[in-house]
Amino acid sequence: MLVDKKIFAGGIAMLVIGIIIIINLNATTPVGQSGMTEEEVLDLMTKQQEHKDMNTLAGILIGVGFMLILISFGARRKRKGSPEKEEKKPIT
Repeated sequence: MLVDKKIFAGGIAMLVIGIIIIINLNATTPVGQSGMTEEEVLDLMTKQQEHKDMNTLAGILIGVGFMLILISFGARRKRKGSPEKEEKKPIT
């Protein structure tokens, strides 16, 4: 078996969830309008910063999921019947 299925499934799940979050965030981008009061402008700036931060966190989630997928191809389980490696002592 070349792929560790549990790590692979976790990576795929994180990748899909991150993409769904980014699609949802991009559909609901906060925008301003002309004639806003000072309080509304501050509220808009806060919402825009939160939106940017959530987008960054979703990107990190996608990155970690992709990394897990790559790791799953290199992870190999130890077989029960395989002999353990023995360290050879140098001759002195």
